[in-house]
Amino acid sequence: MSENTIKVTLVRSPAHRRENHKACVRGLGLRRMNHTREVLDTPENRGMINKVSYMLRVEEN
Repeated sequence: MSENTIKVTLVRSPAHRRENHKACVRGLGLRRMNHTREVLDTPENRGMINKVSYMLRVEEN
């Protein structure tokens, strides 16, 4: 991807979490534990990452 990406990894399960937190995880494209995706560094993605940061590992490129 382009240089403005963030690598996010799901490290905690979204099971038994609030529905809007589950929706953020799905919106980031994360499907299962230890799944890693590179997402564009946009304000929308940053907001979703901030909301569920307790479930993610974030690496900036």
